[in-house]
Amino acid sequence: MDYKASGVDIDAGNETVRRIRGLARSTFTSGVLSDIGSFGGLFRIEPGRYKDPVLVSSADGVGTKLKVAFMANRHDTVGQDLVNHCVNDILVQGAEPLFFLDYLATGRLSPSVAEAIVGGMAAACRENNCALLGGETAEMPGMYNEGEYDLAGFIVGIVDRERLINGRTIAVGDVLVGIPSSGLHTNGYSLARRIVFERLQLGVDSHVADLGRTVGEVLLEPHRSYLPVIGPLLEASRIKGMAHITGGGITDNLPRVLPHGTAAVVDAGSWPVPRVFAWLQDAGKVPAEDMMRTFNMGIGLICVTAKDQAEPLIGELAARGGRDARVIGEIVPGEPPSVSYINLT
Repeated sequence: MDYKASGVDIDAGNETVRRIRGLARSTFTSGVLSDIGSFGGLFRIEPGRYKDPVLVSSADGVGTKLKVAFMANRHDTVGQDLVNHCVNDILVQGAEPLFFLDYLATGRLSPSVAEAIVGGMAAACRENNCALLGGETAEMPGMYNEGEYDLAGFIVGIVDRERLINGRTIAVGDVLVGIPSSGLHTNGYSLARRIVFERLQLGVDSHVADLGRTVGEVLLEPHRSYLPVIGPLLEASRIKGMAHITGGGITDNLPRVLPHGTAAVVDAGSWPVPRVFAWLQDAGKVPAEDMMRTFNMGIGLICVTAKDQAEPLIGELAARGGRDARVIGEIVPGEPPSVSYINLT
């Protein structure tokens, strides 16, 4: 027997590297000092640009949204999801991305599928001015079903210590400014898939009249990056804290940035909830509280700011593509930090 007979195709791995090398190089910024294929990625921080630089890192995955990609045989959007999710996670602390690493694991490596995945990651990295510095592609027979894979991402960003956003100055009377999501992003898919594919018995190519698109198009809508909208505003020190609304919804994510002694009241009727969430709630008979804790419900990022700064902030967000940002709640006394809702239906 040889390695290929046991399920690992080294030639397929080499072909994959050949296909993705150019995609990765297209993301390289001036700080990259290594090439794809090095044992370690090298990145140089620009001297003198930061007074007291702090590195900010994060790791995440795409979750069971991958199952929808398998069903639709479409693999470029999950790469975008992965990068944008990680970018947003460090953005809320004021950091801009420097470089990104990925981990792709599968039972049988398909160079064309890997190319599509990395192509999506490369596109998102270019849009976020983030270098795709390297990664790992693991072929592990017997670990995954035929045609399936898992995907994880690791990001490193940087911010001057004096510009860190940590929520410590958030005070009673501040307000919450919500910025719309582009759909489900990368959370709630275990529930969404059960509703759509088990209860409704739909397929990825099924057209949903209420949504005007197919199931696959709706569920594979890429996770939005908020860097283009928020990045230019970070130096103004107008934003006291930010929450990326991912798994756990507003209910569990907003308290992560609130200081002790404060809580948040969110007006669930203050923004138009995208039709996809109402459709899922109706079809699954999901309680409103569970919807708020499972999905982003149309709000992908929340900024906390002083009340008198809310309208200027909303205006600046609109000028940079953050249309429909609006005040969705306020900070009140509370212990421990938590979220309560009004107008929740």
